[in-house]
Amino acid sequence: MGPAQGKAEARTGLLNGIAAYGMWGLVPLFWPLLKPASAGEILAHRMAWSLVVVAIALLCVRRWAWAKELLRQPRRLGLVAVAAGVITLNWGIYIWAVNTGHVVEASLGYFINPLVTIAIGVLLLGERLRPVQWVAVGVGLAAVLVLAFGYGRPPWISLCLAFTFAAYGLVKKKVNLGGLESLAAETAVQFLPAVVYLVWLGTRGDLVFGTEGAGHAALLAATGVVTAAPLVCFGAAAIRVPLSTLGLLQYLAPVFQFLLGILYFHEAMPAERWAGFALVWLALALLTFDAFRFARRRASAAYRAPAAGASRPALRRRTEPAPTHPGPRPPSRTP
Repeated sequence: MGPAQGKAEARTGLLNGIAAYGMWGLVPLFWPLLKPASAGEILAHRMAWSLVVVAIALLCVRRWAWAKELLRQPRRLGLVAVAAGVITLNWGIYIWAVNTGHVVEASLGYFINPLVTIAIGVLLLGERLRPVQWVAVGVGLAAVLVLAFGYGRPPWISLCLAFTFAAYGLVKKKVNLGGLESLAAETAVQFLPAVVYLVWLGTRGDLVFGTEGAGHAALLAATGVVTAAPLVCFGAAAIRVPLSTLGLLQYLAPVFQFLLGILYFHEAMPAERWAGFALVWLALALLTFDAFRFARRRASAAYRAPAAGASRPALRRRTEPAPTHPGPRPPSRTP
């Protein structure tokens, strides 16, 4: 790949990353359009229609071999079911939060998600933190306490969103499926419960789908596209840009959500909440600084190691005496 092609690929990846996180950040504008459907009905439509959209996408790209392999692995199937359950809870809480006027608190959940992910790594995986990471976690805990004081209660919506999404990421890491394939497997698990729930709503006379006109029904069906489109863009970005870039882009979504909550939905932001959010942003700044510093040190160490390895054979050749009898040629030590 030439330099020009490499730059084009990087630009394509960056644009796809911005599109993915931009769509995730602007999705609070979409869920209120689906009222008067309840959060439960919206969630069920999202689960059902997502499978339809993803199945069409897989038919287009002809990627089905992974499904046969997955069906032969009960443990991975169990993890997929766990992931489907956790992300269902996450989606449901988020939709309910947006449609009940808690967009800012929902955005906080995705701001603190990196801190919760680190905490899970320490508690469940036995990972060791660097000093700056410990400070960031401490600042994040202080932020939650300040926000609890400001709200008059712990920020349950934020904490539930952060913990469910962090748990989802942990399970997906163990499943190790591609983005489109993973969504297909998870929505296949979700599909039947979603359809059963929608049928149950219909028997009770509480189903909104089809009662508010064709446009509203189309919007409910579009929940599948709203779910799949950013994931496709994210997949295109993940293979083209460094993880450090994706790590920075991930903050676009909660920033957009936060701004929408204040500027569009006009949610209240008293001084205590500003203080809590400021502490969260400080913790994220510390994490970002530490991540870049650690990556630079690792890159520097990797650069120095081959140089050191190359110098040792040269020194050996200068100091070792010439052999007095012919023998086999020593193996090459070129790095």
